[in-house]
Amino acid sequence: MRGRVGAVAVVVAVMMAAACAPVKITPATVTFTPDPVVTRSPAALPPADPIPVVAWPLTGVNASGATAAQFAQPAISIKIPNDPGGHARPQKNLEYADLVIEEYVEAGIPRLIGVFQSSYPDEVGPVRSMREMDPNIVGSFAGPLVFSGANPYVISYGKSTGQKLIAEDLGSYGFFRTKDRYAPYNLHVRFADILAQSEGLVAPPSQFAFAYPSSLATATATGTPTTHIALRLSSYGEPKWDWDEASATWLRSEFNDPDITVDGTRLAATNVLVMFVTININQGLPVSQMIVTDSPGFLATGGKYVPILWSKADRTSPYVLTTTDGKPVTLAPGKTWIELIPNGGIAVGSADFS
Repeated sequence: MRGRVGAVAVVVAVMMAAACAPVKITPATVTFTPDPVVTRSPAALPPADPIPVVAWPLTGVNASGATAAQFAQPAISIKIPNDPGGHARPQKNLEYADLVIEEYVEAGIPRLIGVFQSSYPDEVGPVRSMREMDPNIVGSFAGPLVFSGANPYVISYGKSTGQKLIAEDLGSYGFFRTKDRYAPYNLHVRFADILAQSEGLVAPPSQFAFAYPSSLATATATGTPTTHIALRLSSYGEPKWDWDEASATWLRSEFNDPDITVDGTRLAATNVLVMFVTININQGLPVSQMIVTDSPGFLATGGKYVPILWSKADRTSPYVLTTTDGKPVTLAPGKTWIELIPNGGIAVGSADFS
């Protein structure tokens, strides 16, 4: 018994001695393996802001290259004939217009208003007479209306509106006759002389909202695809527009003939804006109603079209465009043709999207 106790004591003593002995710690081996070398490129630059710092008010096109004087120049609206039969067409320098408006006059003959602001050619022609609706059509552009002739009532009405009128028969200057056609289709006007008689007039306010980039324009983004637009103004005017992908514009034809200027330039537009108008008869002449609320129409941009409503509160108010459910409409930056197509009383406007 005593022997066992002694043995236990020895074991305990050994254990205690072991417990008191220093402990040697061997660190774990750690191996670091570097990742493969990664070549990092600088972060791509953000896309350029598509909204120009300054844009031409009637086209929405970047105007950063224009001088202050050029940007401030007035919008000059010129009455231009568009009669069929080879008398009025082709016109001189119509391709320089920012806006072109086609209207219905007596017997359904089409007449144009070319509106020039971002680019002035030396001359434009032929120049023809004013109609009663013209001051309302161009009043929001804040510039002069240039024409040749009108009956006494129309002249009196035009003066009463406050619209700046420049016409040969009102004593204005700058008009001249060419030798290539007979009167009245040979009257032209010089821009330098128009400007000299437009002192105090300023650049127009913007008439439409523009989308940047143009792919966000209302018709382009949400419209129905079409490559051909056929309109009937009257038996004297059937403008047609064909989408040209290469130039991203609508190419204009009259009936089935390409519409070109004197120098052979095909007339084209980035936007084709059709406004259906009601025709009234006043003083024996057809007058398109231009002070309207929510009148129908459609807008074609980017190879597509969308129904719209258009409004104009008064003579000097800009045109307001919305979708049929009231949302704002945007155009693509570029030239716009406005077709005022009668929808009752005189002729029926129709659009064929084939």
